[in-house]
Amino acid sequence: MLLERHRSQLLVIDIQDRLLPHIANKAEVAANTEVLLTAARRLDIPVTVSEQYPKGLGPTAARLLPFLEGAKIFEKMHFSCAADAEIRRHVRHLDQASGRDQIVICGIESHVCVLQTALGLAQAGHYVAVVVDAVGSRRRESWDAAIDRLLKNEIETVTTEMTLFEWLGVSGTEEFRDLSRLIK
Repeated sequence: MLLERHRSQLLVIDIQDRLLPHIANKAEVAANTEVLLTAARRLDIPVTVSEQYPKGLGPTAARLLPFLEGAKIFEKMHFSCAADAEIRRHVRHLDQASGRDQIVICGIESHVCVLQTALGLAQAGHYVAVVVDAVGSRRRESWDAAIDRLLKNEIETVTTEMTLFEWLGVSGTEEFRDLSRLIK
């Protein structure tokens, strides 16, 4: 299934000041998340952000804050966003109220919060796509195991560039010119 901007919502999971420095592919995760957030803002795609126990793990990474205007930010204790009643309610509301039935996920860590969220949302009947170059883990083998498990559970995997161009749908527009520069 193609990702469509009018059907998508972006879920950014736990990219926090005290977690991000320990992620093996941290620069790639942060940069690609910035691209996704920029595209989401430009294309009017709603953004939800989770923070895992921010009292202990700190807030969302400072480098992402300029990209979060209009985002809804939730603190959580569950590893899975799908297990958090407020986040689950918010995601469901975006789906039911405005047809945002495609949940695009980026964040950390791939093998814990990202994996559990993707599986939980899919189990609840949502269409989920995980952006593999915008998720990370401390160790590569944990990332590999998470992606393998997502695929075995029929969770869609995409890249940042795939997501961007599917959201755009057509070249030659002002949006295309603005956003295609982000990946060059």
